[in-house]
Amino acid sequence: MTEQVILLLLWGTVVGLDLVSVGQAMFARPLVAGTVAGVVLGDPLAGATVGGILELFALDVLPIGAARYPDYGVGAVAAAATAANAPGALSIGIAVCVGLFVAYVGERGMRIVRMGNTTDVRRLRDQLDAGEVRAVVAMHTRGFFRDTLRSLVVTALGLMLAFGVYRWSPVTLQGAVLVTVVVMGAALGSAAGGVMHAVGRGAGLRWFGLGLAGGFLWVVLT
Repeated sequence: MTEQVILLLLWGTVVGLDLVSVGQAMFARPLVAGTVAGVVLGDPLAGATVGGILELFALDVLPIGAARYPDYGVGAVAAAATAANAPGALSIGIAVCVGLFVAYVGERGMRIVRMGNTTDVRRLRDQLDAGEVRAVVAMHTRGFFRDTLRSLVVTALGLMLAFGVYRWSPVTLQGAVLVTVVVMGAALGSAAGGVMHAVGRGAGLRWFGLGLAGGFLWVVLT
């Protein structure tokens, strides 16, 4: 159990850093983050399931410039910790809710990190304008450690929340079903919005409609 917690803390920190600060090797994609967390907990199917649902929410995110967006990767780690080895698939909706909450906490944390980075830029402006290497290294190092601390703290919060929900969830069977249905509807709606933003209008929309119709026919005929 202790080893699993340590591994999840490390994985959540890597996932959080991969979102912006380093690498960007797609570890922060919810499907990847949730699946790996599920493997750590011995339930990769649950991890992939909640990660896939959170991936639908993430499709509506455009990470451009200073845009604000939830940290769905760390949220997927918390969701996987909630759903892994839980009784039945009815915990999926609750686990995704945990993931969404943690993702938005991560977004608030990113705002704090950006504020700290902005303060550093203002404080070191003269040295940066002069091209001093030490000032550049110092600024990037501070930013890296800020985001590392953010990712670690948010992951730890997510794991504690997952443990609390797993142990003391007051939701009834009927309530769990309702939560799962609502979550799936919201995820599909978010994914549809993301797709429409991506394809736009005109030729892109027509090709998307053609591909959707072709996929539907393939499923029906096979």
